[in-house]
Amino acid sequence: MGLLSGKTALIVGIASKKSIAYGIAKSFHEQGAKLAFTYQNEKLKSRVEGFAEEFGSDLVYPCDVAIDAEINNLKNNLCNQWPSLDILVHSVGYAPANELEGDMVDVSTREGFQIAHDISSYSLIALTSAFKDHLSESASVLTLTYHGSTQTLPNYNVMGMAKASLEAGVRYLASNLGPMGIRVNAISAGPIRTLAASGIKSFRKMLKDNAQRAPLRRNVTIEEVGNSAMF
Repeated sequence: MGLLSGKTALIVGIASKKSIAYGIAKSFHEQGAKLAFTYQNEKLKSRVEGFAEEFGSDLVYPCDVAIDAEINNLKNNLCNQWPSLDILVHSVGYAPANELEGDMVDVSTREGFQIAHDISSYSLIALTSAFKDHLSESASVLTLTYHGSTQTLPNYNVMGMAKASLEAGVRYLASNLGPMGIRVNAISAGPIRTLAASGIKSFRKMLKDNAQRAPLRRNVTIEEVGNSAMF
């Protein structure tokens, strides 16, 4: 019997087998959780359906987190399937590529700032708010952050600000929902070669430098992050 046997979990943000969300889904599945997934657009639909099948699920829903109507539709569809949701995983982050190359003072735009914060930070609040009354007692909300929120990193720019905003959102949501027994946490996983990370210039160099400095002389894996999320 797995540690998450019978628990229900919604995974938002899986895009490839290199996604942190994939590692989390894999660990949850191995520990007995029932899973549901979202896809951002039609291009990703069949891929996410394949992941869902791999993890024994047929619950796959469209959800562009920048559109409130799609978040509400997701909530309504999932509520028709499950009486309550035990785990909400927010693995979403995005900024336009031109914002992630060069010095922030030279490349940042108002539009890019708004997009990065909307997709990477506000979407956690929007999803949590939508599912608030559907979350079970002792439910868990999880998101993914990065230490670029507190330190400067080459080319990370507006995403560092968006991650700082995300972390502040985690603290406020945790304070709001804690009296209901609901936990809200962020996992700072370190650099991992995901689709989102590939948009950051010189990311391969960041991976190499991080591995050289880490005590184990290697980078973290999505499986290790998945196991941390499962805990």
